Amino acid sequence: MSAIDQHTCKTEGCDKPAALQCPTCAKLGLESYFCSQDCFRTNWNAHKAAHVVSDPKGTYNPFPKYPYTGTLRPEYPLTPRRDVPAHIPRPDYAEREDGMSMMERSYGNAQMSTVSGTDEETMRKVCILGREVLDIAARTIRPGVTTDEIDRAVHEATIERNAYPSPLNYYNFPKSVCTSVNEVICHGIPDQRKLQDGDIVNIDISLYKDGFHADLNKTYFVGAVDDASKKLVKTTRDCLQKAIDMVKPGVKYRDLGAAIEKHAKANGFSVVRTYCGHGVGKMFHSAPNVPHYASNRAIGVMKPGHVFTIEPMINAGSYDDQTWKDGWTAVTVDGKRSAQFEHVVLVTEDGHEVLTRRLPTSPESQLNAI
Repeated sequence: MSAIDQHTCKTEGCDKPAALQCPTCAKLGLESYFCSQDCFRTNWNAHKAAHVVSDPKGTYNPFPKYPYTGTLRPEYPLTPRRDVPAHIPRPDYAEREDGMSMMERSYGNAQMSTVSGTDEETMRKVCILGREVLDIAARTIRPGVTTDEIDRAVHEATIERNAYPSPLNYYNFPKSVCTSVNEVICHGIPDQRKLQDGDIVNIDISLYKDGFHADLNKTYFVGAVDDASKKLVKTTRDCLQKAIDMVKPGVKYRDLGAAIEKHAKANGFSVVRTYCGHGVGKMFHSAPNVPHYASNRAIGVMKPGHVFTIEPMINAGSYDDQTWKDGWTAVTVDGKRSAQFEHVVLVTEDGHEVLTRRLPTSPESQLNAI
């Protein structure tokens, strides 16, 4: 805290002269003074709410001493948590203080995500809605747009469909979508940073409606992107397709990783090992686990009715990752770029169906121009 001219202490019930200002408030252009460090610490839980503002006067890096691996920096403050109308049904973690899904904790990886009959049709419809929202987000991408603006567009499109944005408050994730730029592998938090010409950005959409979650993502070019990034993104999409092409009854889940890693390595890239595909449906994340690298130990054999995601994360450099101090943003350890694509796939009697596939109204794929 920095010493400045005297004011009245901000702590409720304390009218003492105050000469210390909260450093975060100073960066935001807010007036907030305390009479002592003790008073500041005592009032912290109530006071920190002032740091989340809808119209920030300035942005700042919340972790200035963190050893970032690349050029990307978070730009705070975050806008307030967006409201979800009361009539929209919520998943079990939506209103919990810890954001924990008790259904997921109860079943863990013991319950395979399986659909049939009316559940299958509901899952299909929810995945179509997820695709619609992803396409809306895609149309907002251009240099100068903040990732927070993408979050707003996703949130509004989701609630317009009477759905709940699955990431919101999932283990306290603060936003309605994940936006992962350049060296961010996954779980990027939308903030005040503006997209720049030459960036790549992954938009990860998940929504919950009628008791089921959809989950899909895609990496996009922002403006004019260099050839190395184009190759990375195209290779990542091809890795996903090679895995999807294998899906049918009797295939072992662990076998998908070999096909993905073979193609990635042939193009000079590596496959992230920390994060994997997963079952999805009534739970946001469930069995099976679907690793994207070779020689993994995933268990399970595909059967009709199984529904899961395949979502390879492919890095230009090392496959190793680390996480920012926000507890969510996973980045490459060498600061090189990462790309990801994700689909929800249903195992059918004679093959598979991609439930989150492109719609006739989807924007033209940027990869067609490569």
